[in-house]
Amino acid sequence: MVTRLAVRLTPRGGRDVAEGWARDEKGQPYLKARVAAPPVEGAANEALVAMIAKALKIGRRSVRIVAGDQSRLKILEIDGVIEADLERVFGQP
Repeated sequence: MVTRLAVRLTPRGGRDVAEGWARDEKGQPYLKARVAAPPVEGAANEALVAMIAKALKIGRRSVRIVAGDQSRLKILEIDGVIEADLERVFGQP
């Protein structure tokens, strides 16, 4: 089972935290997140993957960025997690 999660990432955000949900211009939900790491050599992406894995209490290998590697809006695929798990940890979109 693979669940997709849209995340808008702010690097150099001071700390690693998920800040709740927002919607894009099409009404699609995305999770707002920030990390302390800079957007250099994939550091911010690695911090995002680690933060999401820790919050969901799963291994880092279960979380991967499948789109938006170089942009602020990223699409993650997460193995072994269902929508209810995302809502339990991050609230409802």
